[in-house]
Amino acid sequence: MDLLLAHGYFLYDDPHELQVMKPYPPLGILYISSYLKSRGFDIGVFDSTFKSLSDFEATLDREKPSMVGIYVNMMTKRNALNMIQLCKSRNIYVILGGPDPPYYAQEYLDYGADIVVKGEGELTLEELIPHLTQHGLTQLENIQGIVWRDDMGNTVTNFPRPQIQDLSAHPWPDREAIDIPEYMRIWKENHGASSVSVIQARGCPYTCTWCSHSVFGNTHRRRNPADAADEVLWIKETYNPDMLWYADDVFTINFRWFFQYADELDKRGVRIPFECISRADRLNKKVISRLADMGCYRLWNGSESGSQQVLDAMKRKVKVADVQAKTHMLQEAGIEAGMFIMLGYHGETIKDIEDTVEHLKICNPDVFLTTVAYPIKGTPYYAEVEADVLRSGSWVDNADRDLTIAGRYSKRFYSFATRWMVNEVALNRANINGGVTRKRKLKMWANTKIGRLGMALTQQQRENQGNPVHTTGPISNVEVVG
Repeated sequence: MDLLLAHGYFLYDDPHELQVMKPYPPLGILYISSYLKSRGFDIGVFDSTFKSLSDFEATLDREKPSMVGIYVNMMTKRNALNMIQLCKSRNIYVILGGPDPPYYAQEYLDYGADIVVKGEGELTLEELIPHLTQHGLTQLENIQGIVWRDDMGNTVTNFPRPQIQDLSAHPWPDREAIDIPEYMRIWKENHGASSVSVIQARGCPYTCTWCSHSVFGNTHRRRNPADAADEVLWIKETYNPDMLWYADDVFTINFRWFFQYADELDKRGVRIPFECISRADRLNKKVISRLADMGCYRLWNGSESGSQQVLDAMKRKVKVADVQAKTHMLQEAGIEAGMFIMLGYHGETIKDIEDTVEHLKICNPDVFLTTVAYPIKGTPYYAEVEADVLRSGSWVDNADRDLTIAGRYSKRFYSFATRWMVNEVALNRANINGGVTRKRKLKMWANTKIGRLGMALTQQQRENQGNPVHTTGPISNVEVVG
C-alpha cells in the first residue's frame, strides 16, 4: 500500500452526531483515492464513520502503511491528533489535509505530523508519495502546496499549487472503497429515506467574512454537465437512493450550467428527490420552477441574519427583503425552505437579534438551524477580532469553535436568545397554520418569556461585571420544523 487515507469522524463516539444521525461519506478523500488509483498508486481508505479509534489502530497494524493521509476539520481535530500519535508510534509518515491544518500548520507539525497539504490534495500527493518513498523528508523545497520542517527545525511553507481546472477529467469519488449501503441504512432507519451525497463544483467566490476557503480558495469550478449527470445516473443504477444531497456551496450559482445539467438529467431519465444549498440572489422563478421539476424538496439558504446591518458587516451581499421573497417563492413551488441563522456576529445588537426574529416570522421557513458565530483562523472575521481572541487551555484542547472573545455576550445569553427565537417563531407559525393545541401554545409562550428574561438578566450581569470575557463558541444547533 502506497498510502492509507483516513479521517477522524467517529459517529458512535459523538453524542451530538448520534442525535442527528445524518452521516455522509468523506467525498474529499474518496476523490483523492480515485485520482491516485487512476495514476497507478495502491491506495487504502479507512472510513472512520462507523468504526472506532481502536479499529484504526488495528488497520495500521494489519496493513502496515508507510504513509497515512488524514483529512482534518474543526470537528474531527481531537480524533485526528490521536490518530497522528498512533501513526508516529509506528514510524509512519503523516500527511494532513483539509480545512483546519493549513492555518495551524506549525502546531500540527509540533504535534507529530510530517507534512501539511494546503489546498487540494490530489496533485500534491501524486508528487509527494514517490518523493517520500525515495528521499524521505528531505529535498522537499520544490513540492508545491505543502508545509514542512527543514533539518534545522524551521517551518517551511512552499509555493501554493495551482488548482485542478478540469474537474470532469477527474475520476468520480471512490465510493466502492467504503460501505455506502451502511450510510443508506442509517439514513433509512432514522429518517425514513436513504440518501447519497454528490458534489458538482468546487469553491465559492463569495466574500462572507466568517467562511473558510482554505481548501478550494475563492474560485468556483464546475464539472461538465454531462459528466455530472452521468455520475448521478450511475448512483441511481448502483445504489438507487431515495434522495440526494448536493454538497455544492451554491448549487444554482451559474444559471446556464444549472439548466444544462437539468436537461442532461432529463435525457437520462433521472429524477431523484434532493436537497441543496443556494443563495437568494441566485434564485428566480424560472430557476425555482426547474428545481421543483428536478425533484428538489428542500433548499437551504444561508440567511444568517434579519438585520441588513449585520449582513453587510458579514459581506454576505444579500438583501433581507430578497431572502424573504425567495423563501415564499420556494414554498409556493412546493419546495421546503431551510435557513441557517447565525447569532453573535461582531457588532450585533439586541435590536439586530429582534430583527432576525421578525425576519424569521415573515419568512416562516419550514426548518431553520441556529449557531453562534465563532472566528475561524484565516478568515476576515478572525482577523477583525483577533486582538480579542482567547483560548481556554492549550491549542490541543480546543478548536476554533471553542474560542473565547473578550467583551461579547455569554454563551448563556445566546442560549436564552435561541430559546426565545425558536419559540417566538414556532408560536407565530402555530397562529398562522393552526393545528397546535392550546397547551402547546402556552408552553411556547412561556418559553418566549423565559428566553427574553434570561437575555435581560445575563445582559445586566455583563454590564455589572464590567464587560468581562465571554465565549462565543457554538451552542447546540437547534432545528425547528413545521
